Amino acid sequence: MARVPGVPTADASWFTRLVYLFARRRYGAVPEPVTVAAHHPRLLTAYGAHEMLVEHGSRTLPPTVRELAVYRTAVRVNGSWCIDFGTMLQKHAGSDVERLRAIDDYPNSPLFTRQERLALAYADAMTELPLRVSDGQVAELEAEFGRAGLVELTYQIGLENMRARMNSALGITDQGFTSGAACRVPVPADAAATANRVA
Repeated sequence: MARVPGVPTADASWFTRLVYLFARRRYGAVPEPVTVAAHHPRLLTAYGAHEMLVEHGSRTLPPTVRELAVYRTAVRVNGSWCIDFGTMLQKHAGSDVERLRAIDDYPNSPLFTRQERLALAYADAMTELPLRVSDGQVAELEAEFGRAGLVELTYQIGLENMRARMNSALGITDQGFTSGAACRVPVPADAAATANRVA
């Protein structure tokens, strides 16, 4: 359970309810980070707008390269919510999610392409504390993906570091997206409210 409970629908503003409705239609459940961010409506708005803009703006890299780098970042941070959600996104995109089990062996695994291995190594280097990105690594990535691709990859990995670390700090854990049970997961406090009404 999150360290900060999400805002239940009954207590949400009309705008937050609209956000919840959009999220339910898109993902089958309201992502718990959204319900927690709803305690700060202005940041919820900024968060939603930013995520949509990043999604629409990230079109330079091959999708599997981008999504694997984001997934690897979540794994390195040990952000269970982001791992769960990222697996679902890859599954819905038609990616082979079984190979995610081999993610720790990506340098040697034949399941990953050269481009994917480069991006995964960059995710590792950017997520290490302290950062261990080298000039040579950046030059190799730029040669492979172009300058725009390098910037997109760097931005996506940095953003996932923020997401996974924020969710972990707030105690937000996996929500059941990977299992397909997400459609049965209500906004956190709504479950208690429903149980009280039934009783």
